Amino acid sequence: MVQKTGGEVIIDCLKEEGVKFVFGIPGDQLYPILDAIYKEDSIDFVTFRHEQSCANAADAWARVTSRPGVCLGTVGPGAADLVPGVYAAFADSIPMVIITAQNQTWNIYPGHGMTQDLDQINLFKPITKWQAVVSPWKRIPSLVQWAFRVAISGRPGPVLLDVPSDVLFEKNDISELMLPVSKPENYRCLLNPVAQHDLIEKAADLIMKAEYPLIHVGGGALRSNASGEIQALAEHLQCPVTSTVFARGVLPDDHPLLLLPAGYGAIAAQSGADLIVLIGGRFGDLDNWGRPPFWGEQEPQKVIQIDIDPEMIGLNRPVQLGIIGDAKSTVKQLIEVIKSHERPRKPSSWVEECHGAQDEWLKDFLKQGKSDQTPIHPLRVIQEVRDFFPRDAISIVDGGNTGVWAHYLNRIYEPNTFLWPSDSGHLGVGIGYAIAAQLAKPDKKVYAIMGDGSFMFNVQELETARRLKLPIVIIVANDRAYGMIKAGQKIAYEQRYIGVDFFDVRYDKLAESMDCFGIRVSEPNAIKPALEKASDSGVPAVLDIVVDREINLEPPDFETLAGIWLEGCLD
Repeated sequence: MVQKTGGEVIIDCLKEEGVKFVFGIPGDQLYPILDAIYKEDSIDFVTFRHEQSCANAADAWARVTSRPGVCLGTVGPGAADLVPGVYAAFADSIPMVIITAQNQTWNIYPGHGMTQDLDQINLFKPITKWQAVVSPWKRIPSLVQWAFRVAISGRPGPVLLDVPSDVLFEKNDISELMLPVSKPENYRCLLNPVAQHDLIEKAADLIMKAEYPLIHVGGGALRSNASGEIQALAEHLQCPVTSTVFARGVLPDDHPLLLLPAGYGAIAAQSGADLIVLIGGRFGDLDNWGRPPFWGEQEPQKVIQIDIDPEMIGLNRPVQLGIIGDAKSTVKQLIEVIKSHERPRKPSSWVEECHGAQDEWLKDFLKQGKSDQTPIHPLRVIQEVRDFFPRDAISIVDGGNTGVWAHYLNRIYEPNTFLWPSDSGHLGVGIGYAIAAQLAKPDKKVYAIMGDGSFMFNVQELETARRLKLPIVIIVANDRAYGMIKAGQKIAYEQRYIGVDFFDVRYDKLAESMDCFGIRVSEPNAIKPALEKASDSGVPAVLDIVVDREINLEPPDFETLAGIWLEGCLD
């Protein structure tokens, strides 16, 4: 007879899933899980200082590795503090398994007067794909397996396992389990669904008849690891490729067919194409809902949409052909059909014209990226940082206006190396993202460009990074304000600033207080030497870079964006 606690059975399940790290904060109800991890050599528990960062870390782990991240929180406040990080993952369709402890089975009902009483299932319902109370003990493997199956199937996303403490502490013989602890191949299909061949034939026919086709890529292509197939299709067709901001890295930013999101070149291509091949994405807010002037009129511009989730087909804009299937396998078959009927196309002058428009759009940004002005221009920070780190470095952006500036010059060259909570715009993710990214890819450089507002959301996680001896580099663009909100008040409210200005905090000294490397930079020529010192330090490093707070209120195109946002608020 082999007897195990509920906590031990859960960890056995995670081991079979290949989980390497569980991100969390300990709590009384979690003792059986924590003790099981202590006895399991293949899984480590990573203690954070706030549960939001635990969820951010699980989110980043999934973005970098394409495998579900796992985080946990104890009952009540521990679970509630996970919510911000889970929301950011849910908005971007990131697969995560969240484990929360709960009061005893007989104490899970409102109004009983139980300490830390919280309906955690309903709390997480709006931001998870699926939720379950794990009870009774014998159902643990079946529910954990169900959770992983849902998290990665179809359109991925976070799932919740809410485990009563009596189930965690209960100890029984494993022969009494309803289902055994199993390997993934024994309870779910490991291959994603393949599209119907007749639809692939129709798509190929539409593409071959198009004179100006364009490929537009969403985050689903990254989750499917379809970068190679998309590049092969684009190069065969010699057509331009655009992407959502989230999907940056599907093709290298310097690929001759790639046009940067929301730039003049991308808009020219998107509005001028006679056929859009939309792969693993949707026409959402950041894509102007697929509407002119950023896109062509519904007639004559046609749309083929490939997505694993049927609910995404035709969302916000009608399509001529919808295909349900995994991006990687579907595009692979599409290439094979097209190649069997059509030879590779010659380079297009249309692509050159679009790149010309992009070059014109970037011209001033590149000039500002070399600015020697003091206070430092934000684009000088971005350019220096991108020039310093290697092409395969993992890049994290966390902030408002800082994120806008980074968009112009922070180039991305490989899949799954750009982390930004695009559909939530959530602040405070940067350090948690960086920690998990470095754990996932210890041989890669990891840097995070953050605003000072977002940096302070979870600054305490510098201690976590130092404890783990992770050489992440944090670049803080310090304008002593919530710059994006202040910019909006400047444009729309005649500089009636309220709630946006900060005291000048020495973030370098704050880093040093946690035994990290810290340095303040006030001169543009000092940025590169500071980066060198930070990288050589071998510990978490913070560059506190004082940027021009007036220029930071005027990022390019911000007035237009602010107008769109304000109009959206009125609508």
